[in-house]
Amino acid sequence: MTTSAASYATEQEDAEPTPAARSAGYIEFVNVKKVYRMGEQEIEALAGVNFSIDEGQLVIIAGASGAGKSTLLNILGGMDTLSSGSVFLDGAELSGFDQKQMIKYRRFDVGFVFQFYNLIPNLTARENVELASQVGLDPLDVDEVLASVGLAERAGNFPSQLSGGEQQRVAIARALAKNPKLLLCDEPTGALDYATGRSILKLLQDMCRERGITVVVITHNLALMPMGDKVIKLKSGLVEQVQINESPLSVEDLEW
Repeated sequence: MTTSAASYATEQEDAEPTPAARSAGYIEFVNVKKVYRMGEQEIEALAGVNFSIDEGQLVIIAGASGAGKSTLLNILGGMDTLSSGSVFLDGAELSGFDQKQMIKYRRFDVGFVFQFYNLIPNLTARENVELASQVGLDPLDVDEVLASVGLAERAGNFPSQLSGGEQQRVAIARALAKNPKLLLCDEPTGALDYATGRSILKLLQDMCRERGITVVVITHNLALMPMGDKVIKLKSGLVEQVQINESPLSVEDLEW
């Protein structure tokens, strides 16, 4: 099993859990604000965001460019800090982690998938995935992960020998290999054609259902909203709407 975020909280000196930490949501954003300062100018990327995500859900975070989607994802992934508010994960206050705790969180509990694949060009597909698996506490078998994303026969190929869709599958396998609790995807199909993008989204949906991983997908494509268990729409740094899909559609049934 991966290290629980709650276990990191025990490293804080006798910290009393706050009431918000006991919330039923697996992930909780409570009045989260993020302000970037550029000289004397302040840019408010998040203006007081509140939402919750249950464990094992596939969540779509949608909105136009500049709505705050990537900022939100970076805060959840431990790659950026908030200006005020609180973020809770699995009962622990993520926003209160010190540097050591945050490193552990990023290393063990979070897998990232980006629009651009960021593969190491002089390593094979298998070696790229294996490198990520070495940082996990309870990593998955590299060959099994590659097989699960349909790349068993391409494991020995270098990124330059793979199509865009295959490279994104390697990136997903890399994220899965360390056996994370969260899979955070920032526009994962943005650089792919329609057919390849559908196959990648189907893979993410299947991984959520089959492995019980909490998957968060950032997108500007509103047509993808029906595939999520929950949809969080952002506008101008605020949550505009939260929608629950009682019967999410399979990616195969989506058209855009």
